[in-house]
Amino acid sequence: MYLMLTPSMVQPGDLYKCSKQDTTIVHTDSGETNLLRVINAGMNQELFFTVANHKFTVVGADASYVKPFTTSVLMLGPGQTTDVLIKADQPPSRYYMAARAYASAQGAPFDNTTTTAILEYKTSSCSSNCVKTNPVFPSLPAYNDTATATAFTTKFRSPRKVEVPKEIDENLFFTVGLGLNNCPRGARSRNCQGPNGTRFTASMNNVSFVLPSNFSLLQAHHNGIPGVFSTDFPAVPPGVWPWRSSLKTESANWNHWKLHQ
Repeated sequence: MYLMLTPSMVQPGDLYKCSKQDTTIVHTDSGETNLLRVINAGMNQELFFTVANHKFTVVGADASYVKPFTTSVLMLGPGQTTDVLIKADQPPSRYYMAARAYASAQGAPFDNTTTTAILEYKTSSCSSNCVKTNPVFPSLPAYNDTATATAFTTKFRSPRKVEVPKEIDENLFFTVGLGLNNCPRGARSRNCQGPNGTRFTASMNNVSFVLPSNFSLLQAHHNGIPGVFSTDFPAVPPGVWPWRSSLKTESANWNHWKLHQ
């Protein structure tokens, strides 16, 4: 079963009048063990996710098996997937499945919406009463609970010993940062919300990227479309500067996808 976490992109669920009638309900039977693939489909926000009174057994992440571990809360980055087993071992009732933002940066705005779905037991003893029962609400971490986020991420281990090279023959230094680019003439104002009419950009080693307009990256790869991929991504930044300084306007936009070889 796939579960997409999208706090503000679609309907936020049962806690809001605008979406209450469209709340997703996931049915289960007492004693069942279900495999959930939880996906953070948000754009730029890490998310906490939990189910009231239930625990998860994490068995995979991003299409790779992990050494199983038990937790009551997940933390997923944008685009990240986590495969978990959840056992219906609680009294038959209705339980909220809830997600909210994890945002530890001081002063940075974020969407503090709590999105919900409902886990509903469909056993005979519950079927006539569950619909009238208010779902049990989970205990969610605070939006800036770095301790919980760290406790979760540090549990990931490979299911078996991994042999890695002991001799290093190449050093890579990648920096990730935000920048500002001047907006082209005629650009929509909603795309130019930086200081003085500029546009926010992100870059790695001072290289930013513009997606192709006529095809996807996957199509370009499979069809061998020229001019999309190159192998000259820099192994180090082009210069050294105070990494915590103000936003820069030096990022270079490239119309092809740079890879380091």
